[in-house]
Amino acid sequence: MTHDAATPLQIGPHTVWPPVVLAPMAGITNAPFRTLCREFSGGKGLFVSEMITTRALVERDAKTMRLIHFDGTEKPRSIQLYGVDPVTVGKAVRMIVDEDLADHIDLNFGCPVPKVTRKGGGSALPFKRNLLRSILREAVGNAGSLPVTMKMRKGIDDEHITYLDAGRIAVEEGVTAIALHGRTAAQHYGGTADWEAIARLKETVPEIPVLGNGDIWSAEDAVRMMRETGCDGVVVGRGCLGRPWLFGDLVTAFEGGGAPAAPTLREAARVMVRHATLLGEWLESEERGVIDFRKHVAWYTKGFSVGSEMRKKLAVASSLDELGAHLSELDLDQPWPAGADGPRGRTSGRNRVVLPDGWLNDPYDCAAVSADAELDTSGG
Repeated sequence: MTHDAATPLQIGPHTVWPPVVLAPMAGITNAPFRTLCREFSGGKGLFVSEMITTRALVERDAKTMRLIHFDGTEKPRSIQLYGVDPVTVGKAVRMIVDEDLADHIDLNFGCPVPKVTRKGGGSALPFKRNLLRSILREAVGNAGSLPVTMKMRKGIDDEHITYLDAGRIAVEEGVTAIALHGRTAAQHYGGTADWEAIARLKETVPEIPVLGNGDIWSAEDAVRMMRETGCDGVVVGRGCLGRPWLFGDLVTAFEGGGAPAAPTLREAARVMVRHATLLGEWLESEERGVIDFRKHVAWYTKGFSVGSEMRKKLAVASSLDELGAHLSELDLDQPWPAGADGPRGRTSGRNRVVLPDGWLNDPYDCAAVSADAELDTSGG
């Protein structure tokens, strides 16, 4: 498949072009970051909120209510929900519909973080087939006309692969589209994503769009994934960390080619200040915005010659002036570094998944999930 063969992605009533979705990432894909990515894509693509915990939403937790705030220009508004209790998930979805909080709901069954899997949530959950079915049924049943999608991994580990069963259950319960990260929970973010699994899922659920996720570091990777797997779209996570212009590259690649952006350090520095400014406006405090931005510094500067002393300075900046002053001391005429596209963000493989006691004894027994499996906070 060449880029010419790609078709727009249908998520219920929403047409997404190019067929590219920003993956929800805790502490990263807040409204300011989504705005930045959308600016580069000219508003094209689909950008999903950080993970929202269903219990925290139903209880109207203050932090959660801020995380579900969408910029007036965000259309469609996509919320990702995390939940382990079918009744609470149903209530959260009903609240989203009744209060018109979003236009699309994505369910998280992909998170490999120990504090989530330890309670049977995230990527541990699809192993319990009946529980997965109950959650999907409550979500779809309460969603009215809103499309419900889900994101998952291949399974818990190589001995407990769940994605094909989960895909069939999703189709039976009326899920609109499925995103698959081609890794098991045990792999975390290590090793290479298994794109072959994405192709197998597509064959297993031809009725609905399948989105591929894992190891898309450039627009070229996205086009190649679609060509090699036959998937209907791609989900980009760590590949856009410190690279929000990747969404511009994706539009270019799907609309007829052209070279990807290769910003000089000066251009990258300008985006860094813009990102920190947007965060300050969102958090209603310039200092808090710059502090929140610090985690992005290493991603933006990866591959450029910045020096460890300056990296340390940038990592403790607490005002826009300070951030700008440090950046202005760098050699800003540096061209885009060769090989700066590779892996960023977490790359470790843990090879052990923390699960509730007895979780793997019976895939059809749900007794192991307790009410406290819900996280108290949204955003992960």
